[in-house]
Amino acid sequence: MSVTLSSLSLRNAKRQTGDYLVYFVSITIVAALIYAFNGLIFSDELQSLSQRLKQLPLVIILASIVVIFIMDWLVSYTINFMLTRRSREFGTYILIGLESKQIARMFFMENLAAGGFALALGILLGNLLFQVLRAIVFSLFHTPYHFSFYFSLKAMGLSLLYFVFIYLFAQLKSRKRIRKLKIYELIYYEKRNEREAIKTSRKRRMIFTLSIVLGIVGTFLLMAGSFLPGLIGAGCIIAFLYGFFISFASGVPAFFDKRPALKYQNQNLLVFRTLTAKLSTMGILMATISMLLVATIISEGAGMIFRGIFTGRTRQNSCFDILLSAENTDEEIFTAGLQYIKDNIPVKAGLQYPVYLTESSRFMDYIENRTDYYRTYPYDTVMRESDYSALRAMLGYPPVTIEEGQYLIHCQPYIAKVLKGWEHTITLGGKTLTPKGLCTEIFAQYLYSVNGNGFILVAPDDAVKNCPVSHTIQAFLTSKPVEEDLYHALSALANEIFERKGWQDSTLIYVKAADEADAASATAMLVFPLYYLALVLTITAATILTIQQLSETDRLKRQCKLLQKLGMAQKEIRMALHTQFAIYYAMPAVPPVLIGVPFIINMARVVEPGTLTGINHPAVITGTSLGLFFLIYTIYILMAITSLKKNIFL
Repeated sequence: MSVTLSSLSLRNAKRQTGDYLVYFVSITIVAALIYAFNGLIFSDELQSLSQRLKQLPLVIILASIVVIFIMDWLVSYTINFMLTRRSREFGTYILIGLESKQIARMFFMENLAAGGFALALGILLGNLLFQVLRAIVFSLFHTPYHFSFYFSLKAMGLSLLYFVFIYLFAQLKSRKRIRKLKIYELIYYEKRNEREAIKTSRKRRMIFTLSIVLGIVGTFLLMAGSFLPGLIGAGCIIAFLYGFFISFASGVPAFFDKRPALKYQNQNLLVFRTLTAKLSTMGILMATISMLLVATIISEGAGMIFRGIFTGRTRQNSCFDILLSAENTDEEIFTAGLQYIKDNIPVKAGLQYPVYLTESSRFMDYIENRTDYYRTYPYDTVMRESDYSALRAMLGYPPVTIEEGQYLIHCQPYIAKVLKGWEHTITLGGKTLTPKGLCTEIFAQYLYSVNGNGFILVAPDDAVKNCPVSHTIQAFLTSKPVEEDLYHALSALANEIFERKGWQDSTLIYVKAADEADAASATAMLVFPLYYLALVLTITAATILTIQQLSETDRLKRQCKLLQKLGMAQKEIRMALHTQFAIYYAMPAVPPVLIGVPFIINMARVVEPGTLTGINHPAVITGTSLGLFFLIYTIYILMAITSLKKNIFL
C-alpha cells in the first residue's frame, strides 16, 4: 500500500504542477528571489566593496522574515484551496478503504514534492538572478563586473530552511484538518465558502459610506509624514479596504435589482451574475489582496525615492574629489590635511579660498518665501570673483567674466527658476552692484560649509574683501580615483587636531569616493529589500487572484456551451469574459492606486528641494512605480485569460 500511495502522490504532484501552473511558477520565482538575496548575505566579494555593507546580511534576513510569512500565507491558502477542490476525491478514497491519516500523508507528500521541485528550479534560476543583483551592486560602486559562476551551499541551506518552515507549517495545518474531517464533511467541503458578511442593505450603505470616509482620512494621515498620524492612517486604510470590499461585494446584487434596465443591457446580466456570485463570498479575501497591493505600490515608490535621494545628494557635490572646510581660521588643520593628501594622493588641482557673509539675508528671504528652501547661514553667502574663476577653470567649466559694478549668482536649478528675471541691485563694500546673470553648473552647494546652501553670490574682489569670513575651503581634484578609506584617515587627523586644540569640531570633510560608497551601500541595504518585498507581495496577490479565477474553468466552460446552444455568438461570450476579467482584476487594484499615488507624491515632496530631478522626479517615480506594478500584474492576467480561453473555447 505504501508503494501505491507513493505512486499516487507522485502522480498527483505532477498533476498539481499542471493544474496550478501559475502557483508553481510563482513559488519558483520566489524561491529564486530568496536564493539570490541569500547569495548577497554570504558573498564576501560584495561585502568587501565597502565597510558600510557589513549590515547588509542583517537587513536582508529581516526582509526575508517578512517574505517567509507572506509566502506561508500564500502556500497555506493554496493548499487549503486544493483541499477544497479535491475534498470529494479524498472522501472517495476513504469510501474505498483508505484511512484519513494515509490521505493526509499522501497530500503532504505530493505538496512537498511539488514544493521541492519548485525550490530546485528556483535555486537554478536564483543563480542567474544573483548575477543580476551582483552586476547592479558592482555598478553602484563603479566596479567592473565580470561574470563568474557562483553557487553557495550556505545560501542554498538557508533557502531550504525557509522553505521547510513555509511548507512544513502549511502542511501540518492541512494534515490536521484532513484527519479531523469525516467522510460527509470531506464530500461537501467544497461547498464551504466565505459567508456573505452583510445581509441588510441599510448596513451595507452605512459601512460603505464609513469605509470611504476612513479611506480619505487614512490617506491624508499617511501623507502627514509623522509617526503617530501615519500609524492611525494605516489603521484607517485597513478598515477602509475591508469595509469597502465587504459592503461593495454584498451590495452589487441589490444595486442591479433596483435597476433592471441596466441589468439586462448588453452582457451585463451574464457578467455581473457570474462576478457577483464570486465577489459576494470573497470580500475579506479581496480586501486582503488589495492591502498587499497597497504595500506593493508604496514599497516600489519608497524604494525609488530613496534611490533618488541617495544619487541626488551625491550628484550635487560630485564636481570635487575632496573638500575640506572649517570655520576656525587656524591654518593647522588645512596644513595637516594638505600634507596628508600630497603624501598619499596624486593631486591634479587644488585651491584654498574663503566664503564670506554679506550684511543681509535678502536672497534667502526671497527664495524661502517661494520654495521649500531651508537656511543654514545667518546671511547670504558671497565669494570673490577671482576664486570663482579659478574654480571654474579647475572644473573645466567655460569662463564667466564679471565686469566692474556687477555680481553673479551661482545656484542650483530649482533656485534659478525662482530667480529668473531677478534684476535687484545689492550693496557690498560701499559699492552698488547690478546682476550679471545666473549659472547652474554643479558647484558643491548641498552640504553645510561649502559653496553656499543652494546658491552663492559672486562679486568683485574689492567689494568682498571687508566682508566677514563664514568658513574656509580647500578643494581638490585628483589625477586618479581615491578610496573611501581616505575619508576615515582625514577624519581621524582632524579629530586629533581639534582634541589637542580644544576646539569644537566644525570641520567638513568630503571625499567623493566615500560619499558614493555611502549612496551605493544605502541603496543596497534599503532599496533592494523594498523591491524584494514588493515583488513577493505582487506575486502573492496576483497568484491568489489567478488561482481563484482559474478554478472557475469547468463551470465557465459548461456555461459557455449552454449559452452557445441558446444562440449567443462566441464573440459576445468572449466580450463578456473579457469584461468580467477586467472588473475582477481591477477591483483590488484601483484602491491601492488611489492610496499609493498621493502617498508617493507627498513622500517625495518632503525631500529637500533640488534632490529629486530628472529620472528621479516625483512624477517619473510615480509613473515608473505604477508601470512596474502593472507590468507584473498584467502578466498574471494574461496567463489567466490565455489558460481560460484555451480550455473554454477548445
